[in-house]
Amino acid sequence: MKVLLLLGLVALALCELTRYEGDKVIRLKPVLNAHVLFIQDLASSIKVDFWSPESEQQVTIDIDVDIHVPAAFLDMVFVKLDQSGMDYEVLIHDLQDALNGQMDSRIQTKSHDYTKYNSWSTIQGWITSITSANPTLISRTTIGNSYEGRPMHLLKVSLNPVLVGCSLCCAAFLYGQAVSTYGSDAQMTSLLNQMDVFVLPVFNMDGYEHTWSSDRMWRKTRSKRSGSSCIGADPNRNFDAGWCTLGASSNPCSDTYCGSTPESEIEVKNVANFIRNNKSIIKAYLTIHSYSQLLLFPYSYKYGLAADHAELLSVAEAASTALRSLYGTKYTSGPGATTIYPAAGGSDDWAYDLGIKYSYTFELRDTGRYGFLLPESQIKPTCEETMLAVKYIAAHVQKNL
Repeated sequence: MKVLLLLGLVALALCELTRYEGDKVIRLKPVLNAHVLFIQDLASSIKVDFWSPESEQQVTIDIDVDIHVPAAFLDMVFVKLDQSGMDYEVLIHDLQDALNGQMDSRIQTKSHDYTKYNSWSTIQGWITSITSANPTLISRTTIGNSYEGRPMHLLKVSLNPVLVGCSLCCAAFLYGQAVSTYGSDAQMTSLLNQMDVFVLPVFNMDGYEHTWSSDRMWRKTRSKRSGSSCIGADPNRNFDAGWCTLGASSNPCSDTYCGSTPESEIEVKNVANFIRNNKSIIKAYLTIHSYSQLLLFPYSYKYGLAADHAELLSVAEAASTALRSLYGTKYTSGPGATTIYPAAGGSDDWAYDLGIKYSYTFELRDTGRYGFLLPESQIKPTCEETMLAVKYIAAHVQKNL
């Protein structure tokens, strides 16, 4: 039987062209409906960059709300916060300092390194070199091009005429581990003997390149549409799963913009077409994001439980236990809508509704100390512990074909 395990990983990279001196990331702690209304009013009066949740519409009582506030608005915001009576704390005192400190690896190299944030051109070089160095194990195909014309390379480890699949920073690490430990790690060898592994190293490569060349905090795609000066859509709001309902915005200027139609973003359509064309052999879909230390499963676009809820929860909890065994990092497991916040149009919900039962989303380290700016020194431990959870899920899939 052919088996496909598809992992999609999201990571951001450092750039310094857009400066953030004096900006702060503040954690708000709403416990009253009045606090929720205060946060929503604040977002309507000044430009607030929501880190978690991803928009003011997703704010509810008793959840931590992390916001990035520009330096120019800080005095006003602190006065309003003190007047509101809501508890808060400053997580990042100077965003630019945090950006500068993100590249804390002491490894000096211009080539690809699994423990560093790598530029798009460096990743392309790694794709070429790893396939050339392992021609009998690794092949490369292109599932389409991005909006700006960058190729979406899909790598495959093929040790058998059988299929697993995978997508950045941790993706490359996981992929490298799979190749390097085959034959020496019994569990990995068993998995790869039965599964091929597909890796899409970068999903939103246009947006990723933009984080290096222009704005480190960019999240959306880079597509343009007539009638709006705002660029891009949120690719994880653009899949046809409760599209543009709960937790998604129809405003093209919003970071959670759902796109003009389902799969309006070519990157989403390319991935969706690949999965549709191979759905008979795909048994699991794993997508990896940051941050919050969560292992989520359907549904995120609605509050109802998935048909396979009990099994999905059991597997998620056991995988989280495996992850925690290495460095003690604690993850919370559960359906996306009730565990973190509702978010329509996600790839995991879409894959599940397509018939891929084992559909999970990892929200990696940390829980807010660094947020989206996780230092390079934490890449390796993050990926090492994540590998344990991925291997657990893959082993469960293997036993339940």
